[in-house]
Amino acid sequence: MSDIGGSDLMISISGVRGIVGRSLTPELLVRLGEAFGTYLRSGRVVVGRDTRVSGEMVKCAVFSGLLSTGCSIVDIGIVATPTTTLMIEALKADGGVVISASHNPVEWNALKFFRSDGVYLNAAEGEDLLRIYYSGDFLRKPWDGLKAIECVSDAEAHHVDRVLSILDVSLIRSRKFSVALDCCNGAGVGVSLRLLRALGCAVEPIHCTPDGLFPHTPEPNFINLQDLCRFTRERGADIGFATDPDADRIAVVSETGEFLGEELSLALAAQYVLSRAEKRGRPVVINMSTSRVCEDIARKAGSELIRTAVGEVNVAEKMEEVSAVIGGEGNGGVMDPRVHYGRDAIVGMGLILEFMARSRRRCSQLAAALPQYAMLKTKIECPAARSREVIRKLKGAAKGARATTDDGLRLDWDDRWVHLRASNTEPVMRIIAEARAREAAQALVDEYTARVRAALNGA
Repeated sequence: MSDIGGSDLMISISGVRGIVGRSLTPELLVRLGEAFGTYLRSGRVVVGRDTRVSGEMVKCAVFSGLLSTGCSIVDIGIVATPTTTLMIEALKADGGVVISASHNPVEWNALKFFRSDGVYLNAAEGEDLLRIYYSGDFLRKPWDGLKAIECVSDAEAHHVDRVLSILDVSLIRSRKFSVALDCCNGAGVGVSLRLLRALGCAVEPIHCTPDGLFPHTPEPNFINLQDLCRFTRERGADIGFATDPDADRIAVVSETGEFLGEELSLALAAQYVLSRAEKRGRPVVINMSTSRVCEDIARKAGSELIRTAVGEVNVAEKMEEVSAVIGGEGNGGVMDPRVHYGRDAIVGMGLILEFMARSRRRCSQLAAALPQYAMLKTKIECPAARSREVIRKLKGAAKGARATTDDGLRLDWDDRWVHLRASNTEPVMRIIAEARAREAAQALVDEYTARVRAALNGA
């Protein structure tokens, strides 16, 4: 998908994101609603949103566009993104829209478009949608062709039930875990509390008022989750979980208050799933930016490890194609096909709690038993068009590395790797490096940050 607006309007495989009142305007939102309604041929559309203050304005504009094309809208209110995707399937809708800018700061909002199976539009489908957007050839229904909005008030119950169905609930309940929870005052509050309480956990909430006033930058990383690290340790919780504002990503804090992060969320889930005899040997799918920890886990279990370009739909489609047993993205996006081919924070919570319960080991012990790597991430302001130019300049720059260009540029050595790519969600280039030692990872980040800056400056 390509740009349709100003420099802070992001159009990608993850949808359309912009700054409210600047690039994300009511006029743009109405037009996108018209385009999607036309794309779905006046079909039935499930719409959910996160807690952002701008959410109601965005929803009303999108509803206007969808209704004008004759769509039938099912409004499920403020819910997590995976709740919406599950409801698209459950209601046999033709597609869905999630109004959420995920981990972006509070001034941003976004539209995410989903097809009838509750999976994001892929690149080709997204291009079809944009062609309709650009053409302006929208379906227009007369007054008697417009449909009423249907409201569904408890979509979270369906979501929680689906996740509980794959877990050993009685085993987890028997452990009576204490869980610290930080939902960044986002849409994950309700569904996370419901799942954890259904699993018999004593929940210690922090930043769980769903008012959209984010208490910290929403990205669930080390810097932004120091409150949760202290809180988990001080409250004596067995584990701490953090979600981003739309609850499709999860980060983990151990009982000692150590930030284990987003990468190890997926690794712990994968380790547990592949430890089960009936799951060993089945494929695992992750993206290009995900830690080698998952590679090592899969290899030990005799499972094929397949990497895709970054983007949830890329992982989801490959998982379905190869009948993967688990997959996801290293940003904390755990995907279990028994629930849905999509990232889901509460799936990650459930699998990790069951791992702790079955192994009778603490979270810190499970993490210590994983292969040990140091991963560092940074980003440089860079419009998508310039990112492509930079990648072209840097191809072939590293001697002795295996180069992969399916998604930006990934360079692999036997003991380390670095990945450079344009973000799907921000006007930045991401630089991710991993090595056995932190110093080696830092050296890679420093080297390629300097190379990118030089390329941007024309050197």
